Amino acid sequence: MPVEIQMPALSPTMEEGTLAKWLVKEGDTVSSGDVLAEIETDKATMEFEAVDEGVIGRIVVAEGTAEVKVGTVIAVLLEEGETAEDIGTSAESTAETPATPEEEPAAPKTDSHAAPPAPERADGERIFASPLARRIAAQKGLDLSRITGSGPRGRIVKADVESATAEPAAAKPAAAAATPAVAPAKAAPTPVDPSSVAALYADRDYTEVPLDGMRRTIAARLTEAKQTIPHFYLRRDITLDALMAFRAQLNEQLAPRGVKLSVNDFIIKACAMALQQVPKANAVWAGDRILQLTPSDVAVAVAIEGGLFTPVLRDAHQKTLSALSADMKDLAARARDRKLAPSEYQGGSFAISNLGMFGIENFDAVINPPHGAILAVGAGVKKPVVNADGALAVATVMSVTLSVDHRVIDGALGAELLTAIKGNLENPLAMLA
Repeated sequence: MPVEIQMPALSPTMEEGTLAKWLVKEGDTVSSGDVLAEIETDKATMEFEAVDEGVIGRIVVAEGTAEVKVGTVIAVLLEEGETAEDIGTSAESTAETPATPEEEPAAPKTDSHAAPPAPERADGERIFASPLARRIAAQKGLDLSRITGSGPRGRIVKADVESATAEPAAAKPAAAAATPAVAPAKAAPTPVDPSSVAALYADRDYTEVPLDGMRRTIAARLTEAKQTIPHFYLRRDITLDALMAFRAQLNEQLAPRGVKLSVNDFIIKACAMALQQVPKANAVWAGDRILQLTPSDVAVAVAIEGGLFTPVLRDAHQKTLSALSADMKDLAARARDRKLAPSEYQGGSFAISNLGMFGIENFDAVINPPHGAILAVGAGVKKPVVNADGALAVATVMSVTLSVDHRVIDGALGAELLTAIKGNLENPLAMLA
């Protein structure tokens, strides 16, 4: 029977996407691996490939359509020997998948949104029915084994269950009805009512900015992070004079190769080396366990229009400063063009957020789950300090804050990690040993 092609989840955080462009049209023959469409996810524009072979029998969702939920039927693929006529009334079921309030009856509050599992007839034969048909049947108390489907190959569709006579449902025991529901351990936070907020500013001029997929994802993940991760914060001042002198010397020697190292490159290297020096802190939270990573995979926050990416520099402890610099420039450029693959911005155990180039001297960053920690880096500022000889001097000092997930890293371990980062940055030559 015709195969329904559904909106895929192209990243773990994707809940909906925009069908930016169809690269096939109805009647085209496709094979497994052929690119069908370009889809804008919450992070990037990605190509969607076919997993089956056949003929595009119908395109259900037009290109340019936004907010298409994952799992929505976007096209129908005909298998060998099938024609557009085989879609027939099953086209109705494909349209039913992204059900709208007008098409799908409201379910009782106690029901799950998921459709009931496909039933079987008395002889063990599987009953084919559309998801909406199964939900309506469950709500009306209908036995699908007693309904004859009018869709292709006997598939039961919406019209079949709507025209069937409802069967009386068995009355629930009074005792069961009187049993109070178990109260949740913690009440869910009250969602913000957009209309109520807008009403507060009804007499003021404002511009309404709709949320795109990236901003929705950022909002959801940061809310999750602050509500579920027990953050604690460790702060240190780091003297950069030795690093600045060493960097200037290296850049002079690397200039013929067109390489120019940034302070951020040294920070990435210092953090990667510190994760090797304090291996127990190179860890992530995995729900019911902690995963301690062997390599240092360091994520670095990159600001882009409308949001941010955290591309991951894998095996950063094994790379030279020039290699880290080149990789970071490449990832940042493709992040700003939203051309990163999910594998390039997922994973890692540790992140860096550097706002020093904006003149911010110190701040606290929010942990990006499942990471165990994130380092917030401020600007290097000349300050009076007391040197090793006890004399007053002027030094370039950078303030950093390590935000730590207390489920993964305890206070003493976090302090050990931050001390290692400080030591690496204040003695940069040792990082190359």
